[in-house]
Amino acid sequence: MYDQPMLRDGAMQNKTVIVTGGGTGLGKSMAKYLMELGASVVITSRKLDVLEKTVAELEAATGGQALAVECDVRMYDQVEAMLQAAVKRFGKVDALLNNAAGNFISPTERLSHRAFDTVVDIVLKGSYNCTLALGKYWIEQKSKGTVLSVVTTYAFTGSGFVVPSACGKAGVLALTRSLAVEWAKYGIRLNAIAPGPFPTEGAWSRLIPPGLEEELDMKKKIPVGRLGDHQELANLAAYLLSDYSAYVNGEVMVIDGGEWLKGAGEMNILEKVPQQLWDMMDQMRKKG
Repeated sequence: MYDQPMLRDGAMQNKTVIVTGGGTGLGKSMAKYLMELGASVVITSRKLDVLEKTVAELEAATGGQALAVECDVRMYDQVEAMLQAAVKRFGKVDALLNNAAGNFISPTERLSHRAFDTVVDIVLKGSYNCTLALGKYWIEQKSKGTVLSVVTTYAFTGSGFVVPSACGKAGVLALTRSLAVEWAKYGIRLNAIAPGPFPTEGAWSRLIPPGLEEELDMKKKIPVGRLGDHQELANLAAYLLSDYSAYVNGEVMVIDGGEWLKGAGEMNILEKVPQQLWDMMDQMRKKG
């Protein structure tokens, strides 16, 4: 049932949600489910042609309403213009889904400072630009709002070979937890999702070095033995953006099949011990 919709029909009726990076991949999947639940969606990225194609697809598939707005989230003036366009079209904005991201794998010493800037600026600066703009809007309007940010488990564990992303995502998590306390008095909630492997076209292949697909098979790292389904992530995102989660604030919810816990446990490597060896070790222990 994990690939089935979770919330009741109309759970997001009369809500308007901005989804950054909503033209492709997980952002597109989450936007689609929000529209199926009755929300109007504003999707943004730097590629207007991709956004417009996605809007046509989403509206045809759901019967809902979507708006494509070209926006570089690293530029605050563009974020404000995007927000104004959303309000002009739908009258209000109720929620923000910080999904836009950039990432690539590389030994850190091979990166230029500009490469580092590119990732951190999209992930962290883009998220705080959008969060600040929406927060100011909701406070001025005296209306409630919800911010959901997509981070990663290595935002709190760290990880080699994706250091700019880890730095940026860790900052987004700190932003989430800090503002969850500071802005709660305004009726603004902030939460985060830390997804494990959810395959997406294009982005997925860039993170697996050619020729190492079998050796680096992500399923081998996941206790439940499979990759995530986009609907599972969309279900969790919709819940956290909806009024059903009104008492959830400042949380990061991990959805990774137990992946990071398996990697964190010092002795988890012992799963490779065959049963015969365990039997022998049992006998040795019983003999003292």
